[in-house]
Amino acid sequence: MSTSRAPARAGEPLPAPPDSPSAYDDPAPPASGVRARLATRRGLLTVCSLLAAALLVSVVVAIGLGSSVVTPGETARYLWAALSGGRIAPDEVTTYQIVWQIRTPRVLLAALVGAGLSAVGVVIQAMVRNALADPFVLGVSSGASVGAVGVTVTGGLAALGIYAVSAGAFLGALAASLLVYAASASRGTLAPLRLVLTGVALSLGFQAVMSVIVYFAPDSEATSMVLYWTMGSFGAATWGALPVVAVVVLLGLAVLHRYGRALDVLALGDETAVSLGVSPDRYRKGLLVLVSLITGVMVAVSGAIAFVGLVLPHVVRMVAGATHARVLAVAPLAGALFMVWVDLVSRTLVAPRELPLGVITALVGVPVFIALMRRKGYVFGGR
Repeated sequence: MSTSRAPARAGEPLPAPPDSPSAYDDPAPPASGVRARLATRRGLLTVCSLLAAALLVSVVVAIGLGSSVVTPGETARYLWAALSGGRIAPDEVTTYQIVWQIRTPRVLLAALVGAGLSAVGVVIQAMVRNALADPFVLGVSSGASVGAVGVTVTGGLAALGIYAVSAGAFLGALAASLLVYAASASRGTLAPLRLVLTGVALSLGFQAVMSVIVYFAPDSEATSMVLYWTMGSFGAATWGALPVVAVVVLLGLAVLHRYGRALDVLALGDETAVSLGVSPDRYRKGLLVLVSLITGVMVAVSGAIAFVGLVLPHVVRMVAGATHARVLAVAPLAGALFMVWVDLVSRTLVAPRELPLGVITALVGVPVFIALMRRKGYVFGGR
């Protein structure tokens, strides 16, 4: 005689999920190479250490490259002088300011946003069990764009000065999240399909509102702002905005990693989750709040950057397997590394002009995504 298990509450220990593939598993032959090493804690630590070292080197290189090239050695010296309070020669002050005041916050912001987008993409794909989901499928980016453009056109939140647009974008993102939750919740439950469809519908509605605002705008400034929020850029990065983003993203990553086993269970489907004693609705509500907060903060400082949260989770999952604890350990480092180089290309490829980040991520993401779909050993939400 079978016994039923009471659904676990968010934060409680979860039972180990059965060893059966979900819609996101790779049904390839037994693990080998990098994937086999990632299956062990020591191997995972080694891979993460290598990615962290590559990220550190990339950050130093990216800070030094631009219209004014600074060698990695000189870049490291300037960074050490800034951190330790060292002295800089008078003839080096201009170069030092370029390195520390302009490029360093931008590169660090790129790393943070890349890490956040990748991790949130992993979580949302498991949460809604949709391989095409990304951090902006819930309409958060469109809501942030409406908030940013509305502040620009109306002059609202002027008391916040240079942070007015970012604050408007963040408030718009939160409002979008609340609307998605209110419209998709039915009798206190959040069905994955309803959540996705509601997010897509509201996203289109926010885009229409944004178009109306631009149409009646007295000048072309709103049009430029729309382009910025829909294509993405780190051009407005400052030291003042960095701490808030760093705290939210890093703490968010730590909390999301603790949801690893819950995500494993959610990816198997609601019926399986309930049979294992997990309440999918309770976990889905908590994850919705968390990913909306992280996404809203990132969009507020960088705009909407496509394909990072869609493609990178699949690439990492191919290497690390379907266990979310491993994926959430590797994905942020891979996303940070990728975004640092994307930002470097965007500001150096056609210098002194700057390409929108979304252009580069699309040029890279589309071919990779098509290649993944054509790969026989990988499954996108089923065969």
